[in-house]
Amino acid sequence: MRPHIFVNKNTVPKKQKFPYLVGSRWTSHQKTWGWRHFQVVNRKNEGQWVFAEMVAACDPNVRFWLNAKQLKDRSLWEAGWQSTQELEELEAVE
Repeated sequence: MRPHIFVNKNTVPKKQKFPYLVGSRWTSHQKTWGWRHFQVVNRKNEGQWVFAEMVAACDPNVRFWLNAKQLKDRSLWEAGWQSTQELEELEAVE
């Protein structure tokens, strides 16, 4: 006789935080290690935290990890690569 395996069909997989993080591009409102434009090249999940490895667009030697939640803070980061003029316009509106 085969053992019975019970499958809970109501189990929904946990939604991944920041699903499109890797490959995304960001502009820092302030220069970070001399640069403003960065791309996420890696992600790391540690418990409840998600970290993004950022690489400067113009210098691949400039790399750092940050809590991905910081990327949602519009006073620090803008999605995409913005020009200095676009950043100034955004800051004028705020």
